[in-house]
Amino acid sequence: MTLARLIGLAVLVAAAPLSALTANTLTTAEEKGGWKLLFDGKSFAGWRGLGYDNVPTATWRIVDGTIEKVPKANVVTLPDGQPAAGGDLMTIPTFTDFELAFEWKVPPGANSGVKYNVSEELSVKSANHAALGFEYQVLDDSLNSDNKIPTHRAGSLYDLITPNATKKLRPVGEWNSSRIIVRGNHGEHWLNGTIVVSYELNSPEFKALMDKSKYKSIPGFADHRAGHIVLQDHNDGAWFRNIKIREIKP
Repeated sequence: MTLARLIGLAVLVAAAPLSALTANTLTTAEEKGGWKLLFDGKSFAGWRGLGYDNVPTATWRIVDGTIEKVPKANVVTLPDGQPAAGGDLMTIPTFTDFELAFEWKVPPGANSGVKYNVSEELSVKSANHAALGFEYQVLDDSLNSDNKIPTHRAGSLYDLITPNATKKLRPVGEWNSSRIIVRGNHGEHWLNGTIVVSYELNSPEFKALMDKSKYKSIPGFADHRAGHIVLQDHNDGAWFRNIKIREIKP
């Protein structure tokens, strides 16, 4: 077997969703490589609500080794769909340069997201305590109305960059494997084994995208910082598991 074939197989294996028995665990190689679990499959250790001292358990619960976003059918929302009360789930530690891996799935029509580079201080200035940060969009592309906007589809850097043509989204109800890489001003989104978004902070291209986005009037939004990882409360149901991170040292 050729080296290229071996590398290709390794990428496919890394992108394949884990079984329920092996999710939320680290291999020996991952431990040696500096990976750490952010979710142990059993508790909310290391997490709390953004702007709060504890986990909003009416909105989030642990079911069968997953963090489940409890859908809210009768919740007051803002015009952009964010919950008026706010219920985002946030890591207690912050991370600057890192590789984040996670698996996610959604029910039909659902909308959620994983945010990063989140400043809690900046976020709580908003009345609804919703996280302000870059967002890896989690979406049912087939049914949710956000599919009409290319930069709002699954895998996008929300409202900034559309996923490229290599994107392969698994059917609703199946697990997707995602990665977010941040190294200095460089960022990447991966979906099921392929890179779908790449960007450079402070580049003319990125500044132009910011100027056209919903974030253009937020001072410091795109600053590279030690930020929290956040699972978004966007009313709809969603499931997350196998959440792990490897910090990248300068």
